[in-house]
Amino acid sequence: MADPRISHIELDEDTILARNADIEQERRVAMFDLIEDNSFKPARAFAAGHQGPYRVRLAVHDGRLQLEIADDAGQELETLVLGMGRFRRHIRDYFAICDSYYQAVRKATAAEIETIDMARRGIHNEAAELLLERLEGKVETDFATARRLFTLICVLHIRG
Repeated sequence: MADPRISHIELDEDTILARNADIEQERRVAMFDLIEDNSFKPARAFAAGHQGPYRVRLAVHDGRLQLEIADDAGQELETLVLGMGRFRRHIRDYFAICDSYYQAVRKATAAEIETIDMARRGIHNEAAELLLERLEGKVETDFATARRLFTLICVLHIRG
């Protein structure tokens, strides 16, 4: 029976150079939410008879995102490699707005926090749409899954 979803997500810890408590919380929430509710159907693996669930490991090597996909038993199925060039602005803007948001939570009014959060969600949504576009033909997924994956991609780009 087909079960096209991610059952386990892992980040390449060697890629992550630094993260603070706020980023660590974002990572934990994104990973938990992703496992709880996602849609993930890698085209080649699914066509070859691997119908899920899948284990996914995210890493960045030589400026490229790697999605290492395995079956639930851990057998490697394929590795997708995506250039990160088109994501750089989104990642940079997302970090900047998140920094503003974390500072605002500590000292701004509710209206100011809401304004910053709306901007943060807008950048996040735009990046999720781009990720869906980049995965087209490779992985069938939904918007919510793409949003959570983008959060984790950002965590991989923290440089201290």
